[in-house]
Amino acid sequence: MTHSKYAFVVEHLDPELGPWSALEYKTIAKESQDSGCHFILSSVPQSLLKSTDLKEIQRIGGEARTDSIETYYASKKGKICLLDPGASEELNPADAQVFDTFLFGGILGDDPPRDRTSELRKKGFSGRRLGPKQMTTDTAVRVTRTVILNQMPLDKIPYVDYPELRLDEHETTEMPFRYVTDASGKPIMPEGMIDLIKADADKAFDSLEFVDEVEGMENMQVNQG
Repeated sequence: MTHSKYAFVVEHLDPELGPWSALEYKTIAKESQDSGCHFILSSVPQSLLKSTDLKEIQRIGGEARTDSIETYYASKKGKICLLDPGASEELNPADAQVFDTFLFGGILGDDPPRDRTSELRKKGFSGRRLGPKQMTTDTAVRVTRTVILNQMPLDKIPYVDYPELRLDEHETTEMPFRYVTDASGKPIMPEGMIDLIKADADKAFDSLEFVDEVEGMENMQVNQG
């Protein structure tokens, strides 16, 4: 079954492309291709187009553009849905008949949230929200794809909030986002993300595993004890 009528667009809102975003975009490109959908990364600075990461995203099947969605999709604004944490209505399966393009600011994973989606909100796109919890960009696209392609309501998608990553016997790192879980209940994260977390923690650990969710923690942190 093809879903080629649907496009997922991330409007890149930063002058640089950091390693976290690069991994998320590569994941979105691969999952979009696997599901028969189109992935566009737009508003990319010209200086980034020839970067190794952008070339890899394009090799996987994503499209990278320097112009904004309001330019190249100017004639179909009514078919574009902005995934907006500030929207009053939640995304639902019926939206598959209303929209064919789903727009994300490459910033849903900010912690704390900076509401930079407001830059796109001002352009007048119809908005939908994905629930009350912050998500990484690849998670937000994954959730949207599940609702639209699989016709699964938001509240039926399996999630884990603020999963904790065990670094060793005494230290853990909490991820301050909501993730979709796989069949074993583990958070779905981009390939290579755990290695990046490991590097960011400036540690060398032999093995990593997720532990049960810990409530009441707001920010990603290393717990000593």
